[in-house]
Amino acid sequence: MNETTDLPPIDVALIETKEILTMIPHRYPFLLVDRLVDVRHDHSAIGIKNVTMNEPFFQGHFPGHPVMPGVLIVEAMAQTAAGLVISTLGPEAGMPVVYFMSIENAKFRKPVTPGDTLRLTMTKERRRGQVWKFDGVARVDGVVVAEASITAMIMDQVKPV
Repeated sequence: MNETTDLPPIDVALIETKEILTMIPHRYPFLLVDRLVDVRHDHSAIGIKNVTMNEPFFQGHFPGHPVMPGVLIVEAMAQTAAGLVISTLGPEAGMPVVYFMSIENAKFRKPVTPGDTLRLTMTKERRRGQVWKFDGVARVDGVVVAEASITAMIMDQVKPV
């Protein structure tokens, strides 16, 4: 453990988009994490999402008043958790699919708008076999904008169609 906090040491300081694309199967326009930082294997990771006006969902949510849909914030949390899982399992895991099993206690505190940078902190609560549970908190400028608990199942590697 780190002497200044109760957190384990950082295993990977930064995972850029190019590497995320080798870890999870999501692609534009559904890749909702730009990079991962402060990855602590089998413990936690922070996903970074730079929210821009160019996001396709802003065309309809809402015209003249763009707000990032809460379900996409939760999806960005899940993609961050998937990156943590794959980073923890290592390259020999290939690119397994991480499926939602449940979303609990989702709360949306403040709107996320173009120009915001989401910091998605995902912490592993437990792992039982292929089932992992995470607690997530999304922040903008240090202020909590959303939170949720996510349970996911890890399945076999993705096979190209």
